[in-house]
Amino acid sequence: MAGNWKMYKTPAETRAFFEAFRPLVAKVEDREIVICPPFTNLEAAVGAAQGTRIRIGAQNVSWAKEGAFTGEISPGMIVAAGCTHVIIGHSERRQYFGETDETVLKRTQAALEAGLTPIVCVGERLEQREAGETEAVLRAQFKGGLAGLTPEQFAKVIIAYEPVWAIGTGKTATPEIAEEAHRAIRQEVRSHFGAQAADAVRILYGGSVKPDNTKALMSKEEIDGVLVGGASLTPDSFAAIVNY
Repeated sequence: MAGNWKMYKTPAETRAFFEAFRPLVAKVEDREIVICPPFTNLEAAVGAAQGTRIRIGAQNVSWAKEGAFTGEISPGMIVAAGCTHVIIGHSERRQYFGETDETVLKRTQAALEAGLTPIVCVGERLEQREAGETEAVLRAQFKGGLAGLTPEQFAKVIIAYEPVWAIGTGKTATPEIAEEAHRAIRQEVRSHFGAQAADAVRILYGGSVKPDNTKALMSKEEIDGVLVGGASLTPDSFAAIVNY
């Protein structure tokens, strides 16, 4: 159960969130909770999550270890901040900041090398879905962004299916539509890395996940978790999702 805070909250607001959120999920033991705040809040989040089962992740990572890359944050810096996870290839990074399948692969490899767990995002735009290209898009994103990993590397990756047309739009893929896409992704895993890897990989659904649709999404066999945007910003709503 992962929360992506995007570009919201200050360090003080981050601490206040955790103050309210921690007791609401204190009894959760059978699922992993990851929260990904902006870079400037990582220290506050790591401190506030200390002594709990809540893990902290970053929202992006450089493929370089260090160097003349103004504005970038290296995998080592993210690890040093206390993070365990990182989101890679989110549709907003692809849409606004020039992220490609090739750079997704480079970032994923760098994150793995540093010991981070990458949450690698794939998903189609509305016109691609309407043109019946969903599976072809997912296949291309998988081949370009994940198939280049070794089987050992791939075993440490989490995939998030994020239909771009359902992010921040209030539109949600029905549980059936989501499951269909997850099945297509798992089939790609099977053909590249084998049946065992396909069974083991966790595929999260992201796209206007809310407390009232989590149970229906999670009832689908192919859906192993959720990557939550707006609904992860409020302690009550994210706790309701985590505790579905």
